[in-house]
Amino acid sequence: MSMQHKTLAQGRWNSFSFLEQMAHIGSEVERTIKWKNKDKGVLAEKAFIRALELIDLTIEDNKNRSRLREIVRVREALADHLYFENEYNSTDQQWQKYFYYFTFAANKSR
Repeated sequence: MSMQHKTLAQGRWNSFSFLEQMAHIGSEVERTIKWKNKDKGVLAEKAFIRALELIDLTIEDNKNRSRLREIVRVREALADHLYFENEYNSTDQQWQKYFYYFTFAANKSR
């Protein structure tokens, strides 16, 4: 599978703060939910793959080492909700709320 965020993967992603990284991930999650709810499976899947890619870049960013537990858990629970059996019983609204706070904080810190 090809990398969707090539310039980000080449190091630009690491220039973003953790809040900005999570806000960008939240944008892709928001797109995934939107397309899923409109029964646009292909578009939802592409947005979900982009979200996972950004999560993986966040995991690889050394400045986030102290947050690895949270980031990896987010990846696991998000995949469970959007792609697997939703064993954690999370909702679209919970994910939107979770990522909203990162977007709000990232915008406030600018």
